[in-house]
Amino acid sequence: MTKKKPLEIMGKLIAPGAREEIKLLMPKLYDGSPLHSHVHVLNGKYPGPVLCLTAAIHGDELNGIEIIRKVINSKSLKNLNNMHGSIIAAPIVNIYGFLYQQRYLMDRRDLNRSFPGSEHGSLASRIANLFYTEIYQKSNFVIDFHTGSLHRANLPQIRAKLASKKTKELANAFGAPVILNSNTRPGSLREVCHKNKIPVIVYEAGEELRLDQLAIKFGVQGVFNILNQLGIQEHVNYKKNKPHSLLCETSAWVRSKQEGLFSSSKRLGNLVKQGEKLGFITNPMTMSSEVVKTPISGIIIGINNLPLAHEGSALFNIASPEKLTKEQLTVLEMLDNDEVESILSL
Repeated sequence: MTKKKPLEIMGKLIAPGAREEIKLLMPKLYDGSPLHSHVHVLNGKYPGPVLCLTAAIHGDELNGIEIIRKVINSKSLKNLNNMHGSIIAAPIVNIYGFLYQQRYLMDRRDLNRSFPGSEHGSLASRIANLFYTEIYQKSNFVIDFHTGSLHRANLPQIRAKLASKKTKELANAFGAPVILNSNTRPGSLREVCHKNKIPVIVYEAGEELRLDQLAIKFGVQGVFNILNQLGIQEHVNYKKNKPHSLLCETSAWVRSKQEGLFSSSKRLGNLVKQGEKLGFITNPMTMSSEVVKTPISGIIIGINNLPLAHEGSALFNIASPEKLTKEQLTVLEMLDNDEVESILSL
């Protein structure tokens, strides 16, 4: 077997079979206070692919931090002498947003629209450049963890550009309830990885500033599914016969037609038919109400938990599955058993 070389991060060599925690020196705060983002490197003893795990590119999205903690501290990764490949894990990319409980950086720039960045650009550009050159470019596969934003919660789902065969295989291996075929956006991590032929998927689940245990459970299981799929490390909880994810080619937000207080009658994971009632909006002054119906059929993958709605407010994100079979729908069993029974009776 080919002898494995050390893995280099920020000029530090991590020997085969070793685990290291590296402090990435970030641009200082304006009062001169130093700031670091910690990167955990698990370098297996044998050659193999490098899997990158990152979270909190948006600083208020917390589920991915806990997913990464559970993965790298798991019993199956304590001993790296049987590992074929490596894991590079950065649980908090946007340390500034994390400290201030904000999605963006202090100058309101979105870090996930700043890749690949520049070492001489804005704060966002410099951070993007640092992580891209030192972590993402040294990886063969990337999983980036996100949640919903602005009071919005997401059903556990994978978003990926499925035109790439390797990316599609990665998305299927994860085993989330839903896979959404999603184009990349300019300056996003997904775009720059796609351009450089690095398969990348985004796991979306839960909402900002909250730890969602179901979302975390799906996320941890998904990472171990991929570790097994890539041959990096076997795990006792790997599901060889896991249900197929629901593949959705499109999604659309149902928006309010009037202002008021929105009361929902649906939950994440519900299947809805065109014209079905989703809830109602009540004018707080006149007390008049209007029923909200869905203009499309599909599965609810996103929901707005803020009841205060303006005209045009996004209420539900509904994805249209490619097809629906009883076997595919069993992937929803961990969401709500009663709910699955009602779905299968449709």
